[in-house]
Amino acid sequence: MAFDVKAKKKVEIQNPQFMKLKNNRWAVVGTSPETKIKVVRFLSKKEVEDLKKKGLIKE
Repeated sequence: MAFDVKAKKKVEIQNPQFMKLKNNRWAVVGTSPETKIKVVRFLSKKEVEDLKKKGLIKE
């Protein structure tokens, strides 16, 4: 889930991709199904650890 600024509500992220940013934080980047704009959601440290255990994020 991420916040869509144009639709002014939370939407499910389509085509999610995990990115490591310059400041070493992780984020999920994808598109909004309603307005087709780019949406970004930052991940907490706990979420990153859970995703690493599942094998979705590789350092």
